[in-house]
Amino acid sequence: MSTAREQPIFSTRAHVFQIDPATKRNWIPAGKHALTVSYFYDATRNVYRIISIGGAKAIINSTVTPNMTFTKTSQKFGQWADSRANTVYGLGFASEQHLTQFAEKFQEVKEAARLAREKSQDGGELTSPALALAAHQVPPSPLVSANGPGDEKLFRSQSADVPGPAERERLKKMLSEGSVGEVQWEAEFFALQDSNNKLAGALREANAAAAQWRQQLEAQRAEAERLRQRVAELEAQAAVAEPPSVSEKEGPGQSLEQLEALVQTKDQEIQTLKSQTGGTREALDATEREEAQQKVQDLETRNAELEHQLRATERSLEEARAERERARAEVGRAAQLLDVRLFELSELREGLARLAEGTP
Repeated sequence: MSTAREQPIFSTRAHVFQIDPATKRNWIPAGKHALTVSYFYDATRNVYRIISIGGAKAIINSTVTPNMTFTKTSQKFGQWADSRANTVYGLGFASEQHLTQFAEKFQEVKEAARLAREKSQDGGELTSPALALAAHQVPPSPLVSANGPGDEKLFRSQSADVPGPAERERLKKMLSEGSVGEVQWEAEFFALQDSNNKLAGALREANAAAAQWRQQLEAQRAEAERLRQRVAELEAQAAVAEPPSVSEKEGPGQSLEQLEALVQTKDQEIQTLKSQTGGTREALDATEREEAQQKVQDLETRNAELEHQLRATERSLEEARAERERARAEVGRAAQLLDVRLFELSELREGLARLAEGTP
């Protein structure tokens, strides 16, 4: 193949893939590294081609026709079918911007190819590729779905010509593959539903556990408050001194010296009893306060642990809710995609039925 007579119009780099001719479902990479993919204009033949060279081998040599359609199957991946080469090419770009630029150029080149065909049919000639690249947006060709690997689904553009027996056989094969893909999507949808139900159950259990831990925390707080009040009462009782009172009756006829001696004796007894009673009461009060303070510390430690568990549970609850929302979104996307696949399969079946009816 020679490009000496051709003019490069646009070039970019992308990872090149081709559909597996055996399964028509899996991608086969052209190499481990990205390759240069270019649009060329052949002024002699007045055609546009997409060319990519890997070493000394032409990986892509695709002539752009008005019936071709470039389809974006993800943010960085696009593909088109070449009926002449009987294959589907896929390109993986480094960014969404590169994919958009390539897709826009594909639309321009396809429009230029359409204008070139119309000019050739009218007997005129295009004098410059710039006239062909004055892009006018045209609606894309109708698409027929053929399931591919992962999110990157394959599309083949329908030919404007009346399909022959080989084309009908190919459509029957694609219909069979579409039925297999439909079963796979349904299985995926039910798996996502089951996952969503499990997440909902886990969320309910987390809510119940969180409510139980909140009740325990409130009970522990009430107990801690009661013990604090008890400690305060004990401290107030210890601060209040109860002066003992001893009354002595004076007998008639006692002398002043005897009374003074008796008073001194009773004072000594009072001091002795006060020291004994006060020491015992202080020891008991101190022991009770220490036990109450220890219980308060234990309750505060338990409260801190319960609060930590409650925060961990609340975080787990938020994560479970977020996971449930993600699962719901995935189920919704799967349901939408399944509806699209079912609609495409229905259209394909109707088209096949019309082809069968039109066959003599």
